[in-house]
Amino acid sequence: MRVLVTGLTGFVGSHLADFLLAQGGVELYGTERIFSNDETLAKIRRRARLYVCDVCDAEQVKSLVEEVLPDRIFHLAAQTFVPVAWQKPQETLTTNVAGALNLFEVVRRLGLQPTIVIVGSSEQYGAVLPSEIPITEDVPFRPLNPYGVSKAAQDLLGYQYHRSFGLKIIRIRGFSHTGPRQKEGFAASNFARQIALIEADRQEPVIYVGNLDTVRDFTDVRDMVRAYWLAGEKGMPGEVYNVCSGVGRTIQEIMDIYLKHSRVKFKVEKDPERVRSSDIPIVIGDSTKFRRQTGWQPAIPFERTLLDLLNDWREKIAVTAVQTKISR
Repeated sequence: MRVLVTGLTGFVGSHLADFLLAQGGVELYGTERIFSNDETLAKIRRRARLYVCDVCDAEQVKSLVEEVLPDRIFHLAAQTFVPVAWQKPQETLTTNVAGALNLFEVVRRLGLQPTIVIVGSSEQYGAVLPSEIPITEDVPFRPLNPYGVSKAAQDLLGYQYHRSFGLKIIRIRGFSHTGPRQKEGFAASNFARQIALIEADRQEPVIYVGNLDTVRDFTDVRDMVRAYWLAGEKGMPGEVYNVCSGVGRTIQEIMDIYLKHSRVKFKVEKDPERVRSSDIPIVIGDSTKFRRQTGWQPAIPFERTLLDLLNDWREKIAVTAVQTKISR
């Protein structure tokens, strides 16, 4: 099977690459961008073919799809960070909407029939009512930021291209996910990085946080990419599926777990700059539909997820320290 992953060298893409390369009979192709973890990228390069491709450039996408002729496509290339979406709404909409549109149009015009898994977000749901929790796929979109708007538009395009042209598009709405390699801009990863810096005596013993009362539905990224694969294997084209744990956890719970595993003591201080004005207080999903369709269940305990993420940052900080000494 020839599998194309856009955004292969990103956080989720790199974990999907790990999963796919462990499967038998998969020829892996992906789009490449600058990636912070050189060791991970080197491992991917050895076993996958990577292409420099801007999904916003229709001609580049056309050349890529024509060369690969994929049997399955996982479309992950996106601008995924909500604060950046506020700063650069046009770039976010262009990348997330036009990028998907270019992919759909190329597949349509070439007359290909790959299974296409596109990945949305719980941010599409936005201002969910208390009576609508846990969130099912039937809850209407009320996005509260440009990222959520862009993912809602991508989702609707996927539906339209399936209905209008018969493209085998399966839509996933992934809720919060975390784990090793995640960028520092996300809460769990940011806390882990700060702790690793404090342990290395490179930051004062204070962790700066936003709203710790916010409730989110977290899944380990490695469970999430397994869900993407199962969506391609067992999902129904034209359908949409929530992927989530179904368990709500406060951000304070993340901090409590880190406090248990930290090698040093630290204080926690609220930073007003880290509090989102349009943050949604509670987001908990219902993935019953996806579980019934595919048999998927999250397998990795949340505490292990956070510890793996913390150890990942410890390794990165240690490597950086060694490199700094060598450069001197």
